[in-house]
Amino acid sequence: MTSLPERHGSAKRPDRSVVHRRPDGVSDATVAALGKLSEALEIVEHARGALFEFHRLCGSADLTLQDAVAELRTAGHGELAEEIEDCLVGRDVVDGMWSFQLVEAYDQHYWSVFRDVERIARDRAGNLPRHLFEAELKHREQGGTGDDVS
Repeated sequence: MTSLPERHGSAKRPDRSVVHRRPDGVSDATVAALGKLSEALEIVEHARGALFEFHRLCGSADLTLQDAVAELRTAGHGELAEEIEDCLVGRDVVDGMWSFQLVEAYDQHYWSVFRDVERIARDRAGNLPRHLFEAELKHREQGGTGDDVS
């Protein structure tokens, strides 16, 4: 019987160099805190993707609604179709805003600010690269020592 590492290869890469090097004098606590800030930014990025998905779904629903209204007219329900069209077709998803405006507001007032804050925090903490925490973690997981990351 073949072992799993023989079959698929080993995940260990002890000779692989560190992807991001920690500048001298940067503490483990700083790297961990900035790693947590980066994690929060990734969640914000995920939320942004969900917001774009919401925007696309709203647009698809509106187009499908317009098809339904046309089919109701064709089926002889013109008055009902007119009422539905007047009430729903093109309706704001939030009072005064279409779904793309929600995306734009999120981008301007939260996402772009969050990205800027995360970048400035890395710069002020020692001009650290993105994903330093993850780079060191993966290096250790692949068999590298903690001594060769700083």
